Amino acid sequence: MKISTILDHIDSGHMALPEFQRGYVWNRDQVRGLFDSLYRRHPVGGLLVWATESKTAAHRGDGTLAAGIVKLLLDGQQRMTTLYGVVRGKPPKFFDGNAQAFTGLRFHLGTETFAFYQPVKMQDDPLWIDVTSLMQAGTAGLGAFVSELSAVPEHAANVGAYVGRLSALLGITDIDLHVEEVTGADKTLDIVVDIFNRVNSGGTKLSKGDLALAKICAEWPDARDSMKAKLKDWADAGYNFNLDWLLRSVNTVLTGEAKFSYLHDKGALDIQDGLKRASKHIDTSLNLIAGRLGLDHDQVFFGRFGVPVMVRLMDQKQGTLDAVERDKLLFWFAQAGMWGRFSGSTETIIDQDLGALEGPTGGLDALLERLRLWHGGLRVEPGHFTGWSLGARFYPVLYMLTRMGEARDWGTGLALKANLLGKMSRLEVHHIFPKAQLYKRNHSRPEVNALANFCFLTKDTNLSISDRLPEIYFAEVETKHPGALASQWIPTDPALWKIERYRDFLEARKELLAAEANKRFEELLHGDSKWLGAPMSPVVSAEPPFVGGVTSEAEELELEAINDWVEGEGLPRGQVSYDYADPDTGDQKAVFDLAWPDGLQPGLTGPVAVLLNEPMDVLSLASAAGFRCFTSAAEFRSYVANEILKLEAA
Repeated sequence: MKISTILDHIDSGHMALPEFQRGYVWNRDQVRGLFDSLYRRHPVGGLLVWATESKTAAHRGDGTLAAGIVKLLLDGQQRMTTLYGVVRGKPPKFFDGNAQAFTGLRFHLGTETFAFYQPVKMQDDPLWIDVTSLMQAGTAGLGAFVSELSAVPEHAANVGAYVGRLSALLGITDIDLHVEEVTGADKTLDIVVDIFNRVNSGGTKLSKGDLALAKICAEWPDARDSMKAKLKDWADAGYNFNLDWLLRSVNTVLTGEAKFSYLHDKGALDIQDGLKRASKHIDTSLNLIAGRLGLDHDQVFFGRFGVPVMVRLMDQKQGTLDAVERDKLLFWFAQAGMWGRFSGSTETIIDQDLGALEGPTGGLDALLERLRLWHGGLRVEPGHFTGWSLGARFYPVLYMLTRMGEARDWGTGLALKANLLGKMSRLEVHHIFPKAQLYKRNHSRPEVNALANFCFLTKDTNLSISDRLPEIYFAEVETKHPGALASQWIPTDPALWKIERYRDFLEARKELLAAEANKRFEELLHGDSKWLGAPMSPVVSAEPPFVGGVTSEAEELELEAINDWVEGEGLPRGQVSYDYADPDTGDQKAVFDLAWPDGLQPGLTGPVAVLLNEPMDVLSLASAAGFRCFTSAAEFRSYVANEILKLEAA
């Protein structure tokens, strides 16, 4: 079928995009590559379409389908969207992406190359042809381009060659593409999605959540957009969740199960009701977690898969938890995140916890008992604060203690409980003993970035302290704001403030942090401390129990920039400070700076990790776990550009 005919079919509604397809993810390099291949008449692969009845076809966008049999693109949407956008000068009605990827394509008649418009380079050079303008003018408008070129003396002699090149460019729409059809009454959505996953090697394989959402969208076409709107609301509030996560909460509300297969018999009205209930309970959960525990942004929001369990309980209680139930539920959430409850087989663990809520003996106490039996003692010991880096599980605990307790800023003396306003008032990690001074004295990286050497201060205070030693600035803080040091669990013995006693300082502060953690957890239990249990044997703290992790604000900003770039290319964001754990015990084995444990294209590409400034043992551990590792942003971007953002395979 000619490309021009395919474009006409898209205009008439005879060809569209199925609802389960993802949005447009190509970049400008891929657009140029496609047009270069077509111009040179190189193979670009055929199309695979699903021929189905228009009245039952769930399609993307607000375009109207033609009556009768329509063809939904299973393989080739990136190519056809690109061709439509350039030839028609606008995106198709099913478009969902960044139109700038194909806006402003130019062709140079001399070098026969494609590039996107650059004013300084192209505006006074008639050899740079606007491809869209040429396509829309067609052969009838070819004379205008020829006349413009003939009027320039240095180009007049080559007009014959230029006309041939313009004709070849226009002829792209006359190229025939092979179109293969999937047809027949037996081709259910399940079968079609399976075919899609098998053949669409240039795109992203559908996850179980995608498949469930595809079934939902077949009956409720606006489901994806409605869910994305909720995700955007939470992202605006500082929490980055994905569709699978939200759908998991909808699932638990409606079925009490974690597996998406249980959603298959739910109709559109059920799903709409489930989304409404789940969203309400998620909002409540986030408000409770931020307001009571102080975990108010994504970097400290550990154990996110505990939220679907919280949502189920709240739905059972119709949202009416009393103060004791509320705090016990928050105790469970914080403890589950702290011990890595959801770091192993997530779906299985969620199902186990949901099971604890069901039946006459089920409920919040049963949920807490399951956690206690799984982990053992829930009391915090000083050795648990031996971890290091911003990815350690007790890093969010330290932040939580700062926000729940009486911690005060060392510059202003103000409590750090409430959200502070102003750019200079944002809480930042502060190294109590400055890194540079510790490295001078040959302390190891884990020691320098030990959790017990972290506290949280406002940006302005952090800058004012700079790299001074505690023995100097602690005295100033105590004079200006008596008690502010103790409020951040600083040992009161001035001898421990000297850098020569750094290791002793860490041990003393870990004792104070553990005592504060247990105090706050006891408060959440309202005196029902049986859940904490008796003190355990001391946790040996000679060496951190894991390696790797983000160690500075600069690293965190670089990783966020990588994530923003990946998202801009239409790919999923990675997990910052990814918690790599033993799948059976949940014990934390390492923290990877930025990771895609399911790959950038789940089901098609393997796990990927970006590890900045990490020692060889971290790289070795990640590699042994099956992660493809990159040690710089440039190296990672090159991989994404060359191996992920490639032309769709035929």
